[in-house]
Amino acid sequence: MQSPVLSHPSERETSLVNRIATPEQKAEFLDKADHLPRIQLDARSTSDLEMIAIGGFSPLTGFINQADYNGVVENMRLANSTPWSIPVTLSVSEEVAASLKEGGLVRLDDPSGRFVGILELQEKYHYDKTNEAQKVYRTTEDKHPGVKVVYDQGEVNLAGPVWLLQRDPHPQFPSYQIDPAQSRAQMQERGWKTVVGFQTRNPIHRAHEYIIKCALETVDGLFLHPLVGATKSDDIPADVRMRCYEIMLENYFPQQRVILAINPAAMRYAGPREAIFHALVRKNYGCTHFIVGRDHAGVGDYYGTYDAQQIFEEFAPGELGIEPMKFEHAFFCTRTQSMATAKTSPSSKEERIHLSGTKVRGMLRNGELPPPEFSRPEVAAELARAMQVTS
Repeated sequence: MQSPVLSHPSERETSLVNRIATPEQKAEFLDKADHLPRIQLDARSTSDLEMIAIGGFSPLTGFINQADYNGVVENMRLANSTPWSIPVTLSVSEEVAASLKEGGLVRLDDPSGRFVGILELQEKYHYDKTNEAQKVYRTTEDKHPGVKVVYDQGEVNLAGPVWLLQRDPHPQFPSYQIDPAQSRAQMQERGWKTVVGFQTRNPIHRAHEYIIKCALETVDGLFLHPLVGATKSDDIPADVRMRCYEIMLENYFPQQRVILAINPAAMRYAGPREAIFHALVRKNYGCTHFIVGRDHAGVGDYYGTYDAQQIFEEFAPGELGIEPMKFEHAFFCTRTQSMATAKTSPSSKEERIHLSGTKVRGMLRNGELPPPEFSRPEVAAELARAMQVTS
């Protein structure tokens, strides 16, 4: 692993990992491809490979070894004490692991069977799935989508540096494929000293808009960074969400103060742990601040409403190198006829309009538009159109 990522912008600038093979390296790997042991990655491991290679998971240079794994699971830190809250691992069956030799190269194929990467295998180790589930996801129930992934994967983790053969344009959003080195350069070109990152796997709605704009009042720029990697099957598809962001940028945001880029990572649904993870990733992209709202990266009823904010208190001031901006649940206040939170609204509960994502999806399936208090009309129309096409 590389040395810890530092918090000063100029120091962060030198800390990005780059594990994209040079043309010469790629040619060498291709020559060896037919003689190497092969592992087919799933969608999440493929996106993990990509995020490591482009520096999104800096300081990781590959899938983590046992010392780092133990530190992350137990203490949210790598073996060298660098903060890191989610184990990024590549797991295989006992049978596959037995066929691999430490010190050798392993060919990595994507889910379609395409040769996309190389693992320099340094270590094989067993791990406790139940302990990982409890420590990282705070539950051992396999109903939790993140826990189910852990239970379904292999019994042995493979560790070592990786190489991505080449950086291909994103098949859906090539114009929004802005990697960490590029986003940092764009922020510098715009003269931004302070940048707030915003993460979501859901379509943007009025509550999102409100907290984003509150944050934007205090910093130079906004890095709007929706996740387009693997999500739950009932989440709104990435292309629909991206169209909603484009609509919002065109009509409701100062475009010169916003960078819209895709986050290729997969969702873990790890709640508090993933809030830290998301913040660290956005630091790599150049952000100095990160918005943490209600039930960040949560699923079901596994986490308390503001657990994802409280977990930041487990780190010393400045230790993460990025500052959380904590927001309460936003709603439309019928008394003041504006968006607000409990901190700013004089209203009673009966005067507050906020809808769950589940309820909104149900409305859309029934051909109903969410009220303008919840969603901008252009966004609601786009969601309704997309829902009718897919239903």
